[in-house]
Amino acid sequence: MRTLVDLPVTLARGSAIPLSVQLGDWLRAAMRAGALAAGERLPSSRGLAAQLGVSRTVVTEAYQQLYAEGWLEGRHGSGTFVAPLSGEASPRAVPPPPAPPAPVRLPAPSIDLIPGEPWVRDYDHAAWKRAWRKAADLPPRADPDPYGLPRLRSLLAEHLRRGRAVPVGPENILITRSTANGLDLVALALLGPGARAGVEDPGYRVARNVLAARGAHLVPCPVDEDGVVVDDLPDDLSLLYTTPAHQYPLGGRLPIPRRERLLAWARRTGAIVVEDDYDAEFRYDVAPLPALYGLDPSRVVLLGTLSKSLAPDIGVGWLVGDPGLLARIARIRDDLGDRTSGPVQQAVSTLIERGDLDRHLRRMRLEYARRRAAVVEALGGVCRLRGDTAGLHVMAELPAEAVPRILAEADRRGVSLDSIARHHHGAERVHGLVIGYGSASLPDVRKGCRIVAELITEAT
Repeated sequence: MRTLVDLPVTLARGSAIPLSVQLGDWLRAAMRAGALAAGERLPSSRGLAAQLGVSRTVVTEAYQQLYAEGWLEGRHGSGTFVAPLSGEASPRAVPPPPAPPAPVRLPAPSIDLIPGEPWVRDYDHAAWKRAWRKAADLPPRADPDPYGLPRLRSLLAEHLRRGRAVPVGPENILITRSTANGLDLVALALLGPGARAGVEDPGYRVARNVLAARGAHLVPCPVDEDGVVVDDLPDDLSLLYTTPAHQYPLGGRLPIPRRERLLAWARRTGAIVVEDDYDAEFRYDVAPLPALYGLDPSRVVLLGTLSKSLAPDIGVGWLVGDPGLLARIARIRDDLGDRTSGPVQQAVSTLIERGDLDRHLRRMRLEYARRRAAVVEALGGVCRLRGDTAGLHVMAELPAEAVPRILAEADRRGVSLDSIARHHHGAERVHGLVIGYGSASLPDVRKGCRIVAELITEAT
């Protein structure tokens, strides 16, 4: 049974036409032309979104419109299929109802192994409610501080000293909404149009998008199994974005000698290193490595967030840097009206102050360690795994020709996966799957990885 994975879907991101409309038009044309025949199964919305590098909402909206027009049909427990057509015309030349159609619940794979999301269904309900009650006791402010709440900045300074051995005070911390928000503010403060910004390749797509949106000229910087390859860095970069705690997506942990060479490069060239402390909270069977910022605060800006350690919905992160740089960023925030929610900051302050965040982290380290062990047990014998000592994902290295087949068949069997391909900026040098184990339960991780192991064995 053929799926859409093999068809050349092309979306114009710079177009004024919404991506969901473009995708719907493409699918409609493919069905009219016979490239998609009646009865053929389409990928899940999550799987197609991962393949195209768009949000799931884009695919969901396109599918819903085609459902409403009669091009697609759902089969309970099986997926989304091309509806039988009569004649050459559209099933309904005119959209039928004057009233908007009821929302369509699209079938989705039962096991989600796409990386990037933590487990959010296991938290201390009493602590959560207590934090929000405390936040509600405090009145809203008419003039929110662009640096963030002083109380939260002081608590985060202590949190970073304990957990990351980063010796900072509140004067070194500015509260953001996320690492992307922090990176955007740094780009506004340090980069002008056309400035050369280094990005890991393969690397985090959102970081590339943020820097490109601010007019930077992106320079792909190769990574290997340990992280960014320092000896290959050009000397004309204004900024380098890197994920040394657990490189995304290959999973390397930048060794101490390479960290020292990276900082020596930054001092020699005058570049600023933006350290995304991605996945630093979660490591397995290995000792913690010092943050780059702690080794040289003059050349490094550190970005952190609670999106993985607690939940993406929190919307609180932090930027650690030189007070002079933070003053520039605070002025930029004032100009843009950019703020982090005060009540959310109050709630997070309570979670940290009462020790609830630390207890949650200890509990989740044990839970993620069990899931990571299940991934290694299932896949370690059938392929080479990278990045299994930290974080919430591993990379399974595979022959290039095997990856599309495995993605398509896994989706057909109800397992959503991601591949390395969409994380490259330059030429694709590494091939394989990026397997996340943060958002699926332990039984689902085991079941999903058994299916993936079978598919890898069949394909290789």
